[in-house]
Amino acid sequence: MFKKGTKIYSIVNGKCPKCQKGDFFKYGFTFNPSKITKIHDNCSNCNLKYMLEPSFFYGAMYVNYGITVGISIVVFIIAKLGFELSLLQSFLSIIIALFVLAPVNLRLSRILWINMFVSYEDEVGRLK
Repeated sequence: MFKKGTKIYSIVNGKCPKCQKGDFFKYGFTFNPSKITKIHDNCSNCNLKYMLEPSFFYGAMYVNYGITVGISIVVFIIAKLGFELSLLQSFLSIIIALFVLAPVNLRLSRILWINMFVSYEDEVGRLK
């Protein structure tokens, strides 16, 4: 399932979507706000330009929104039905969860967005 050549491999490992060898992000996972979404300009292996067009990653905001809504629904259901919290406590738990998961959400939305537009090519240049 996580083998090379699949989009999930690129997403989980933070690798270039085209060659899946070069790193996509400049820094490993961090809570430092200035380093969370920093990406390389080009892939170190295949030289793919990550910023496919000006403001390319503005589209990742839509992915980020979808992930945020999904997390909010799941946390609300768990808080309300699982722990029987009040409405206010449930919303506070959503805010806390979104704050804690913000770095993961930002990185995930960017890597998902570029994987929607770039496909894996093996060493011969065949699309998979």
